Amino acid sequence: MAKPRPGGSTGSAGSTGSRSGSPGTGSGGSASGGTVPAPRPGGRAEARRAAQSKGRGGQDGDGGSNGQGHRRSGGRGKKPERSVKKIVGWTAVGALVLIAGTGGAIYFKLNGNIKTIDSDALSKDRPPEAQADSNGNKPVNILLIGSDSRGGSNSDLGGGDTEGARSDTTILLHVYADHKNAIGVSIPRNTLVTIPPCKLPNGKWTKEQKGKDVLFNAAFTVGESPEGNPACTQNTVEKLTGIRVDHTIVVDFQGFAAMTKAVGGVEVCLPKDIYQKDLNEKLPTKGSLVLKKGPQKVEGQQALDYVRLRHGIGDGSDIGRMKRQQAFMSSMISTVKKKGLEPTTLLPLADAATKSLRVDEGLDTVDKLMSFALSLKSIDLHDLKFVTPPWRYNEANLDLVKPDVDRLWEAIRADRTLDGKDATGEQPDAPATPVPPATPEAPPTTTAPPTHTAPAPPIKVYNGTTVNGLGAKAGEALKAAQFTVGLVTQAKSTNKLTTTIEYGAGQKANAEKVAELFPGATLTPTSAAGISVVLGKDYGDANGGAGAAGATTPAVPSVPVPLPTSVTDGARSADDDICANTTYGSGG
Repeated sequence: MAKPRPGGSTGSAGSTGSRSGSPGTGSGGSASGGTVPAPRPGGRAEARRAAQSKGRGGQDGDGGSNGQGHRRSGGRGKKPERSVKKIVGWTAVGALVLIAGTGGAIYFKLNGNIKTIDSDALSKDRPPEAQADSNGNKPVNILLIGSDSRGGSNSDLGGGDTEGARSDTTILLHVYADHKNAIGVSIPRNTLVTIPPCKLPNGKWTKEQKGKDVLFNAAFTVGESPEGNPACTQNTVEKLTGIRVDHTIVVDFQGFAAMTKAVGGVEVCLPKDIYQKDLNEKLPTKGSLVLKKGPQKVEGQQALDYVRLRHGIGDGSDIGRMKRQQAFMSSMISTVKKKGLEPTTLLPLADAATKSLRVDEGLDTVDKLMSFALSLKSIDLHDLKFVTPPWRYNEANLDLVKPDVDRLWEAIRADRTLDGKDATGEQPDAPATPVPPATPEAPPTTTAPPTHTAPAPPIKVYNGTTVNGLGAKAGEALKAAQFTVGLVTQAKSTNKLTTTIEYGAGQKANAEKVAELFPGATLTPTSAAGISVVLGKDYGDANGGAGAAGATTPAVPSVPVPLPTSVTDGARSADDDICANTTYGSGG
């Protein structure tokens, strides 16, 4: 599915499932393929001659042995590449700011490295795009996929041991509209999900897959393509979360190893010594020491060993490995930020990154990557959070816990941070004094009895717009009219134009009474019980939203609602201590 750009190398394949890492020590070996020379004095011509004379270097390599891993069904898999992707989207591409002005040969070399993912395999039934505020600010969602592969040089680094490509790590990175906050959600690879119809290499589409044996990481394998099926993974994430993915990035083991070398290593920490048997449990003895206890710097093969490690620490589950991967990504981002825009660091990093990535068509040039990277420069490490959605075991696999996980997806769709902060980029000032709800007038004694007999259930209110506090205002209006209000929350779609009153069996008369409070609303029967009000732009315009001229009553500001502790307790900031929260369960 990847389309190499002119001058670029082909993408490597991958495989899936849970695998133990290869036993290896050290990180020797040749430098990442295609070392890029630093720009020299004398302008572009001299830089071009220097680049041509130096040529493309050898392949990526690492020292250490590469034992045969194994794979378990349902796999609690590894997620190594995720770190890499994050860096690529975050800072590696920042080097392109320098490249564009210092050497045409380097610029075209990097542009030729980039490989793209076809977009025609994306679902036609997708969540709506986020709407920009009046200043043009809008959130961005990036799907980061690490490919467990034995293609190309990946076999030397302990890639997958079966045919086809498989997703080893997946993180949904949400950059808030203010571009000062971001959250990365690690999706466990053995989560039970519904995989929507996906396009096969032959052009046909599969049927929807669901059941007790349909795991999240299987989406990447649909079609058994050597390059994997990132579009199917994106379709699955959008169906699971109701969040539209704007960009997708895939990276392999070779790229991960090359990038860790390009930055001069990454600081990590382990709660205990790690031996070869911890990386490959099939070995008869514990073998040699691979990673020592405590803080240390790793790169290449050792960096892969760290992010792939599952056994020997904690309960040996993939949850602990995900925590270490989040710590690794945080440390790598911090490393690059500390080094600053130094050509000696960023040019090799950009070369390694662009050679190792497959990206969507929205990021398929140096200019696009550069623009994207610059849009993230204001995010402070403390405001970059990593979380794992609340989960529970379902035999050997995982279920995501409802309603807690739904509240996480809702918060992201509404652009609210973990602590309930509104990060839409356009937040109205709160009124100086609270505005009390209007006091309902007593109904006249001559009012005719209602024509309906069924009692009105609690009304659910969904804000289908980006106007802050609109749901709370509608709730107050309903209460003033003597209706009981239940849930008030953000709708999955925030671009609804017309307010809709949805009603279940026996509630038409009540729904008609509700509709009187929302002029122009559409009545829609549904199979769901009760009554729901889905607010549209028409209600927002009439009640203090964008375009409402002469509105006399200010919108009631929504009250930030923190997420459940099942989401927030395990959250990690990118500036947290590298030794903290790197394991799960007993045993380490």
